[in-house]
Amino acid sequence: MIRAAIIGMGRWGRTLVGSVQGKSDTITFTAGATRTRAAAADYASGLGIDLRDSYEAVLADRSIDAVVLATPHLDHARQVAMAAQAGKHVFVEKPFTMSRASAVAAVAAARDAGITLGLGHNRRFHPNMARLRDMVRRGELGTVLHCDGLMSAPSGLFLPKGVWRTDPEQSPAGGMTGLGVHIVDSMIDLFGEIEAVACQSVHRAAPSRLSDTTSVLLRFAQGGTGSLLAMTATAPAYRFAVHGSKGWAEITSPSLAHFAFHPAPDAPNAAARPPVTQEVENADTVRAELESFAQAAEGGMPFPIPHDQMIHGVAVLEAIVEAAGLDRFVTVNRG
Repeated sequence: MIRAAIIGMGRWGRTLVGSVQGKSDTITFTAGATRTRAAAADYASGLGIDLRDSYEAVLADRSIDAVVLATPHLDHARQVAMAAQAGKHVFVEKPFTMSRASAVAAVAAARDAGITLGLGHNRRFHPNMARLRDMVRRGELGTVLHCDGLMSAPSGLFLPKGVWRTDPEQSPAGGMTGLGVHIVDSMIDLFGEIEAVACQSVHRAAPSRLSDTTSVLLRFAQGGTGSLLAMTATAPAYRFAVHGSKGWAEITSPSLAHFAFHPAPDAPNAAARPPVTQEVENADTVRAELESFAQAAEGGMPFPIPHDQMIHGVAVLEAIVEAAGLDRFVTVNRG
């Protein structure tokens, strides 16, 4: 059983804790630290979480095996390095860091210390995403032509100006850090490195005046293309689709519950075959990613997001931020 500390106890920090506390045989939260300690005191006490005064105090505790970071994006690189120096395994909420250079440094710190590094792209752990991954890798979709992804949420309608999530330095290019990076990670997982991007990101409705409508075109090193849409001022939605020469497949619904494969006709005049569908309800992908991290920390299978993909995801985000408003493609720094 991995004994972990939660760092940052806002909405998502509590989601991470709630996914495993009292439910998992592989990880439990025994301690925590947050900037809003008074607001978290009753919550932490009810779950047996001992609140500490600082991140440094958590790292000094030899009884803690790992830290889980649900902290502002710009803090991640420094906090990963500190955890590595203290010999703690570390799970980081996305985005991993905010620049490729800092991502390289964070990975190097983890490797040098011999700790397990996990990253919070929970959609990789959904059964429907696993099915789509298998189809792509077995060639069941034929030659992949294009993939497209959509994520939307209403958070931009309610976040006031002045909180860290509406700071343009913490959340550049609208919904990319909160939503779009999940789509980028899925694309890297299925299709490999992205070599160039173009982006437009505009403000339409969010009271904070932060961009809330962001669209991206992507070009893969292997030759395919992609598109991405992230919106933070509308109802929740999710779609990830892959179009190939043998048909197209998609995952839809905010919880990724619906999967469908639409096969292409075998001949020019052949009748269309009916789609193949699958419904997967109540998949707890947050618990799955934390348990995978804990198992890796205990010497089991490696965490399924390799270090090079963590770095490349940040490099793609960095290129998208650079490309916003330039009306041209920007080359991704691939080292």
